[in-house]
This record gives sequence, C-alpha cells and structure tokens, in this order.
Amino acid sequence: MRVPLSWLREYVDLPATQTGRDVQAKLISAGLEVETVEQLGHDLKGPLVVGQVLTIEELEGFKKPIRFCTVDVGQANGTGEPQEIVCGARNFAVGDKVVVVLPGATLPGGFSISARKTYGKTSHGMICSSGELGMGDDGSHGIIVLPPETEVGKDAIELLELVDEVLDIAVTANRGDCLSIRGVARETAIAYGLPLSDPALLDVPGPNAFGYPVKVLDPVGCDRFTARTVTGLSPEARSPIWLQRRLQKVGMRPISLAVDVTNYVMMELGQPLHAYDRSLVQGTIGVRRAEEGEKIVTLDGVTRTLHAEDLVITDERGPIGLAGVMGGANTEIADHTEAEGTTDIVIEAAHFNAVSIARTARRHKLSSEASKRFERGVDPQAASAAAQRTVDLLVLLAGGTAEAGVTEVIAPSAPHTITVPANHPDKVAGVEYGRETVVRRLQEIGCDVYGQDELIVTVPSWRPDLAEVNDLAEEVVRLEGYENLPSTLPKPPSGRGLTHRQRLHRRVGRALAGAGYVEAPNYPFVSEQVFDQLGLAADDPARRVVKLVNPLNDEEPALRTSLLPGLLGALRRNDGRGSHDLALFETGLVFLPRAEQGVAVSPPVDRRPTDEELASLDAVLPEQPRHVAVVLAGAREQAGWWGKGRPADWADVVQAARAVAREAGAELVVRGGQYGPWHPGRCAELVVVADGAERVVGHAGELHPRVVKALGLPARTCAAELDLDALERVGDGTPQAPSISTFPVATQDVALVVDKFVPHAEVEAALRDGAGELLEAIRLFDVYENAEQLGEGKKSLAYALRFRAADRTLTVDEASAARDAAVALAGERSGAVLRG
Repeated sequence: MRVPLSWLREYVDLPATQTGRDVQAKLISAGLEVETVEQLGHDLKGPLVVGQVLTIEELEGFKKPIRFCTVDVGQANGTGEPQEIVCGARNFAVGDKVVVVLPGATLPGGFSISARKTYGKTSHGMICSSGELGMGDDGSHGIIVLPPETEVGKDAIELLELVDEVLDIAVTANRGDCLSIRGVARETAIAYGLPLSDPALLDVPGPNAFGYPVKVLDPVGCDRFTARTVTGLSPEARSPIWLQRRLQKVGMRPISLAVDVTNYVMMELGQPLHAYDRSLVQGTIGVRRAEEGEKIVTLDGVTRTLHAEDLVITDERGPIGLAGVMGGANTEIADHTEAEGTTDIVIEAAHFNAVSIARTARRHKLSSEASKRFERGVDPQAASAAAQRTVDLLVLLAGGTAEAGVTEVIAPSAPHTITVPANHPDKVAGVEYGRETVVRRLQEIGCDVYGQDELIVTVPSWRPDLAEVNDLAEEVVRLEGYENLPSTLPKPPSGRGLTHRQRLHRRVGRALAGAGYVEAPNYPFVSEQVFDQLGLAADDPARRVVKLVNPLNDEEPALRTSLLPGLLGALRRNDGRGSHDLALFETGLVFLPRAEQGVAVSPPVDRRPTDEELASLDAVLPEQPRHVAVVLAGAREQAGWWGKGRPADWADVVQAARAVAREAGAELVVRGGQYGPWHPGRCAELVVVADGAERVVGHAGELHPRVVKALGLPARTCAAELDLDALERVGDGTPQAPSISTFPVATQDVALVVDKFVPHAEVEAALRDGAGELLEAIRLFDVYENAEQLGEGKKSLAYALRFRAADRTLTVDEASAARDAAVALAGERSGAVLRG
C-alpha cells in the first residue's frame, strides 16, 4: 500500500517537522512493515511553469515528426516573450495548456535543462510528459495537456504536487484495514497520540423505497449491498489534477472521472466500489451464484467461463460482473473521449464474503485491487459512507444530481464480542500494563470496552482479524511497543540428551560420512511410474503408496516407500552436471499404508489431547519406519601416482550395509538374493535374526542394466537400502570395549574347494563355528577358479584364520587342531575339501 504523506496529513494533523522517515519509524514501532519512503521530486528544480501553445511549425526532412513550437509562459522567462521549443510529441494542439521546463531547471534523475540547438532550431526548454517529471503513467502516452482554465505562468511544481513523500507499506494478510488511507491514518494517529479526522464520518441518508432495485439471492456471499444513482453527469468532465495526482502516487492510472472517483474512494476508505452505466443495466441488479458454464466478458476484455461457486452481479440478461473482483464489459462506463459519454451512473458499494472472493480470484487467475481488499477483510459498515463519498465527488466534479433513492440490502448480523481477563495481555507479554492501559489501547483501535476484571470487548467492524483473546493481547503489546518487552532467555529443563534412536541415526550418518559418503536429503514425494522403472513386481508391497490430496507436484502425488528413487535422482543430476565419482547416502522416513484405512478425528485445541486421542490419531497414520540407503557410481578409489584406482562395485555397498549394522550393534547376515532393481547375480540379501527367526532388512548390490537405462544412471551403479528401525530393534546399543590380549596371535591359512553355487558366507559361517572360541578373526583373501586344476564347476576360497587365547600363548598343535575342526565342519555343511 502506497501512502502519500500529503494525503495522510489531511486526516492526522502531524507536526510540520515530521518527515516520511519519522512516520516510517513510528509505524514500524506500531507493527506495520513500512518498506521504503519514496522521495518524490527531491531532485527537481524549477523553473517549471504552465505554458500555452501559440504556434506549431512542422519541421520536414527528418526521420521522425518534429515540431517547432512557440509557447507563452507569461513572465516566467523574465521577458514575457514566447518561448521557442522543439518537441517530438503530437498529442497537443495550438491553444493547449502544457507544462514547460525552462533553461536552468533540473528534472528528476539529475537531467539539467539548457538552451541547445537541435534539428536546425534552438530549443529553449522542454514541453514535458508525465514520465519526464516522475509522475507515473497518466495514460496519455505523450506530454501533459492541462485543463483550459489553468493559469499561464503558474508554478507547475505546486500545481502538479510533484514534491511529496510516499510510504510503501507491506500490508500483512490479516490487516486489510491498512489497505486504505483511512486505516493507515488511524494507525498513525494512535502512534502519535493525535486525533483522527475519520473520512468515513459522513451524513448518509437512510434507505428508502425509491432506490435502484436490488435483489440479493445469496446473503452469505453478500451480506450488504448499497446502491446509489447519480444523473446528469457531464460527459466532458475530467478528473481534476489533484485527484489524478493522488491516484498516480498510490500507483493507479487515471482513466475517466467516474472510474477515477471510485478508485479514489476505494484507496481513501478501503471500500471497493463499482460504477455501472445506468443506460446499459437492464432491470433489477441481482447477486447470486453463477450457473455452471455461464460466460461473462470482464473489463479486461477476456471471456470467462464461470464456476458454480462464483458470486456474480446480474441484471435481466445475466452476469454483468464478477462480484468483488472485476466488472463486466457490457455495463462499462464510457470514456470521456468517446462521442457519447456516460451521463447516468449506478454506484455499487457492497460487502462480500472473503473466502468466496479469494477462491474466485484464484480460480480465474484474476487479482484486482478490489479482490485484494475483500480477501483481507473490508469494513462492512463503510459501504454506505463510501457510496455517499462517491456521490458527493461526482456531483462536485461532474455537475451531476444525486437521486433521492437509496438502496441498502443488509443481512442481519450482531457485532463480535470477546470476553478477556483484564490482565491477560500482562500474562502474554510478561509486563504489567494494568487495566487502564489495556482499556485505553483497545479503545484507541476502535473497540468498545466494558467491565472490570473481566472485560467485554466489542470489536470494531474494520478489524475482522480480532477473533479471540490473544488477538486483543497482541494489539495491546504492539501499541505499547514490542521494543519495550524485556528480553528474557528461556530456561530449558535439564536435558535428558538424545534418544537412543536419535543417537543411532547420528552414529550411522557419521560412519557413512567417514567412509566417504555425502548426505543428500530428498523430498519424500514420488511418482508411481518410478516403480516400473525400478522393475518391481506387480504385487510388490512397495507399490502400495499413500497419495496426497493436494500434492506440491501433480507428477509426484505419492509418498515414498523407498529411499532409492530420490537418492538415484540426486545421483543422476550430479552425474549430469559433471560429477561422475559419486557416493551418496540418506536416512529418512518411508510411508507404508496400513491394511485398514481410517479417518482421523480432529483433536481439541483448548487442551492437551489425551493418550487415547493421540493413540487414535497414530492408528490412522501410515507406518513410518526410518530407512538408510547408499548409492555409488564411478571410481571408489581415485587413480594417481600411487596406483590405478578402483571403480565402485557391489562389495562397497555391502560393506556400507555392514558399517550401518555395526553401528546398530546388530549382526548382519549377507547372502545371495534377488529383488527388484538389483542385478540377479550381484544382489546381496541382508538378513538379521530376531527371536530365532530370520528377517530380511534390506538388499545391496549392483543395479540391473534395465533399471540403469530406465533411470538414466551411470553404468554399473550400485545401491543398498536397509530398514534402520529393524536393525535398532535387534541390535545391542551397549558400547563394547575391545578385549586386548597380551599374547601373540597364531595365523593359519586354509584354501577350500567348493561348488561354484556355494556362497562364501555359508563357508565362512561353518569355519567360524568349527574353529571355536580360539578364533579371533577370519578373512577371505582369495577366490580362484580354474577348471583344469580344480575341476568343472568348482572354485577355491582362501581364508586367513587368526587364533589367540586370552590366558596363554597357543601352541602350533592347538592352532592346527582348531583349523582342522573348522575345515571338518565346513566339509560337512558345504562339501568343502582342502585344496591339494
């Protein structure tokens, strides 16, 4: 909202010494966000005067039309002689009054004016346009042509009110009253402790039976409709300079007198109005909901198809306006330049439902100054005053006659009252204001206040945002000054620290980051097509998703059941931007719908919900386990002078899964598997044992080439995903200190020949069980395949076994016996034999 200081001073008698910056500081202290103070004309320097065009000579031989003019500027040039000026504009004629800047002047932007030779003539000054004077758009697209009665030689700086200060206020959605000069003036008067000259305090005649007929069929959408009629307007009447300048300063373009007056009153009082050409309105004006598919041509020339929820203004033909948003072209006021101008006008001042207007404006993508005000709340009591103000200005400026008929259709409503303890603002702010201060501040904003300890507050009609006791407390606090509130640091209770689950998540993140992975959080939204790209079976449980009613992106309406889609998308984007060696991880929730869908009950807001109410809410929410996932592509170890490097492969993501399980204190069993996006021969199934039963908690390995192609990923991309909550449940989070023996280690190597299909994990488990308590560690260090030496379908697995006792040095016989026992058990379980 742009507020000229000169207009503001009409309603608040500010001290002459107060500048726009001073007012800005006061309003900011009162809670209004005054973004800037624009200094209009601060670098403008005269002489700038009114002149009358005496002669015009068309200069020939130039690429564009050029005119050589003589202009009478009176005694402003010191000689009284006509001023010779070269001008390229063509929207003026001999006898017109124009604005002339003489040599020695400076225009906005530091443009100095002097006599100079151009187009073969010497130009002693300029004939000015509104843009050159920093006035804004006046719709002329040329120089300023003043009314014929303007005095020649008059100071144009004063005439056009070129020097002023304009406050630009960012009005919040709840303060619709401040989208008017009246509302800002009220805040200014309170801030300065000065009286307000309320422009809405007018003598308004009561309704009678002679007014223009109006029928409101939807009193919920329109609870007040005032209609007034003015006849006999002069079609040639133009908006006076002062009115045009005020509209320009608030950011509006002058159009015609009737339209300018309604816009002026809207900016002054905050009540949107609309003027209809009476000769074009047929029959009774009505207010109703549109019929589905009805059409209307709005003032912007666009044909719009209406929705059944749109509130419209109608006559006997159908819709003639979108209520509270924009009028229709079929009743538009004729411009004064047209041959047959409008002489009789019906003025509409109505109050519409805020939600209805907001939905209509968004539905049609049509935001107007009127809709912005109705959405934020308009004073319903100001409608009749705004209509009267419009009538008075039209009669004054266009010589019209106000008809005696006054139409007011009002839906009965009671004023809004709030009961609030007198000390409630004190409790909210932590400051003792006292009852007298609270009552005084509430009365200043227009409330009627009664009572002693319990105050009964009647909210003013222009403040629909005051709905409950805390709103009233906020008003007291802001008017007393937020800067006066004491700074009190909160005293948190002694902390219990992070939960076990939180500590685990942090440990997992640190472990993966230490292993070279970069965390890449993603949005939890996916498209259902991604499951086809991942190659999931048609009956895979991961395809059952929770869909959002109002998704941020229509292409991703579902909540994720896996972390891989988002993480692989991040990998693809980074690879496409030149980062080819990637190791990413993410921990986050996935959302699994329950078998039985329930409906959540809204919890109470006046108290803490009970445990039963919270449990009922949790029961209808989807299950939300936390998963962890990693993805790899490119080089795992970089090449350099130290060596050739190594590409990432399936073993790296398996190792990442082991690191996650180790942080959870869980024992992870890794074995061959086959699932969805992973390559069948390079997929590890990750299993834990809980209560004697095995449970699959994830998969790891290299992605299938079809998945890589479908998702546009680098070749040989690897990934792993685990259920972190499942690992936490089976894991032992107790920190385990390593046992350090002072006795030496005994190492025994063993190479076993097994069938190719026998997994290494099975052989390792048999060796571990057979070696007994003396086995400290086991490591697979070689895999060898050679049909000539080993036989067809055979492979050799070489293990390093480390034996150590806590209380003695092992003998060779003890270590060998343990090794033989391990080999024997491996032979029983997997058919392994020692390699000869």
